[in-house]
Amino acid sequence: MSGATMYWAVADCWNVVRRGLTHYQRQPVNIAWQLGFPILSVLLYGYVFGSAMVVPGGGDYRDFLMPGMFAMTMAFGFINTATLVVHDATKGVIDRFRSMPMAPSAVVSGRGVTDLLVACAELAILMLTALAIGWRPDGGVLGGLAAFALLLWLRFALIWLGVWLGLLVPNPEAAGGLFAVAFPLTMISSIFVAPQLMPDWLGAVAAWNPISSTVAATRELFGSPVGAGDSWVEQHALLMAFVWPVILTALFLPLAVRRFQRLGR
Repeated sequence: MSGATMYWAVADCWNVVRRGLTHYQRQPVNIAWQLGFPILSVLLYGYVFGSAMVVPGGGDYRDFLMPGMFAMTMAFGFINTATLVVHDATKGVIDRFRSMPMAPSAVVSGRGVTDLLVACAELAILMLTALAIGWRPDGGVLGGLAAFALLLWLRFALIWLGVWLGLLVPNPEAAGGLFAVAFPLTMISSIFVAPQLMPDWLGAVAAWNPISSTVAATRELFGSPVGAGDSWVEQHALLMAFVWPVILTALFLPLAVRRFQRLGR
């Protein structure tokens, strides 16, 4: 790839990013809507059910819960990605982009960069909420930065799942139905309850859930109660928090690119 081609690919990507951020600037309620469920979950589980929850090995349940809320927000982000992609597809925006003299990669890469920037804003807002209710990370600055890097790494991998699904589903209403997929994916994990407290077969599924690895790793980095079990995947949460997103990206990024290339054929 020549220098000029690279320049225009980056410039076109940035124009797509600016378009996406402008929509959020004009409609900030979209971010508020995405954060609504995690914040309500924090209040519900932390204050209503928190006194009845048990953390294996001891520790405050709200300290155990907050890293899971961060990961859940990142996981649910793929629904918003899919909704925005299918909205652009059904409104003819993607076809308009494809007819313009712009880099073919800009539409997909621009969507990814936009979603990562929005994810940073979501994490910042959710962390301020956590600090307001008394959560205090004990892992130090470097531990906190590493934890947020792993959270964004998970979000990056799930962006491509969202892009692929957004190019598959027929309309925004159908994309909204993806919540039915995301909800059990997050509930059968270590976000709210340690897997060893679940029935054996369900605990094994939850432990091998990619989200659980990110949750356990961020708990360790934040200095929160981990509640890890004895299974291999739980004992190597930091490693798997890096490996799982690599696997997801290797699977869904080519699928998203291939589906985008087939549009209009």
